[in-house]
Amino acid sequence: EPDVTIVSGLKDAVVSEGDDVTFRCQVSHENARDVEWKLQDVALQNNEMNEISVEKGKIHTLTLRKVTEQDIGTVTFRVGPHTSMA
Repeated sequence: EPDVTIVSGLKDAVVSEGDDVTFRCQVSHENARDVEWKLQDVALQNNEMNEISVEKGKIHTLTLRKVTEQDIGTVTFRVGPHTSMA
């Protein structure tokens, strides 16, 4: 299985309280496994507040819905040994 790397990393975002924000990270291969999203070192699951998806097989997206002050912090995307933060 080829080593999946991060082609295009996360970008910092500034949003207003109550708005949604989307982070995108592009990886080198489709169907990447061992992928993880974190906010402030807490692993995120796909639910009504966090939408985690994959577009075109390689673009992993995380949308945080209706953000609050508690959502301020570092978002981390990890695939295998590679990470990107914003």
